[in-house]
Amino acid sequence: MQQTASHNRQKKLAVINDFCGFGRCSIAVALPIISAMHIQCCPLPTAIFSDHTGFESFFCEDFTEHMPAYAGEWEKLGLHFDGIATGFLGSARQIDIVKDFLARFKGEHTKVLVDPVMGDYGKLYPTYTPELAGRMHELLRFADLLTPNLTEACILTNTPYREDFTEQELTVLCESLLKAGPQEIVISGIHLGDDLGNFVYSQGETAMLCAHRVGGYRSGTGDVFGAILAADLVNGEPLEASVRKAADFITKTILYTQKLGVPDTDGICFEEYVWELGQTTKEVAL
Repeated sequence: MQQTASHNRQKKLAVINDFCGFGRCSIAVALPIISAMHIQCCPLPTAIFSDHTGFESFFCEDFTEHMPAYAGEWEKLGLHFDGIATGFLGSARQIDIVKDFLARFKGEHTKVLVDPVMGDYGKLYPTYTPELAGRMHELLRFADLLTPNLTEACILTNTPYREDFTEQELTVLCESLLKAGPQEIVISGIHLGDDLGNFVYSQGETAMLCAHRVGGYRSGTGDVFGAILAADLVNGEPLEASVRKAADFITKTILYTQKLGVPDTDGICFEEYVWELGQTTKEVAL
């Protein structure tokens, strides 16, 4: 017997982030990766960039005033999301808009990943005001998975930043963050000599997962990491396995990008390998 047509037959993941036309970051990264992992990616832009802020010149259009009406059309369609992932926010006003979106669209079984994009290397990004950073904490109560880097974890817990946290100290940071609502936490991009570490806190268990650092800083690596974790969260993959998958994928694609001689500003050339993520993702019957 043929099923009645519905917008909600396939898994869907709403991605609230900026859109960047060139430079491989944010929604432009999340869309192909999440799609390859057998989930429909539904972007809600927070801002529109021609190219990201790492370039000398760029065009930017703030999307704040359009976000409520944009989301309202999804509500009219009766869309249900299996996952919601939040990323770059451009203003304190957007905190309120995202909170309203989460209150309206987070269902009983919706998984939420909050990436509290605020800064790195102990400093806020230039676009982030102290007010915006201070209010980012308000999104934590919605999160199933929180993915700050070390700088952001320190900001969220009012902890002085330094690079030499022990695993015991990282556990204390995570336990403090858990009080705000998240179920699981990954503190990403921890510098450990020639390695990069991702500290995982899940169900009272911790693990420091290390990968050899290749190359220098490239735009969009955190967005690739977050997109894989968000899709795996929706697909029910264990967190530690998801983090290993994301780190291995990023290492492989950075090495390929270096081989091509692509500038750091252009991100990582994942297109040649994105199909592999679909092969390692469990097929889900409709």
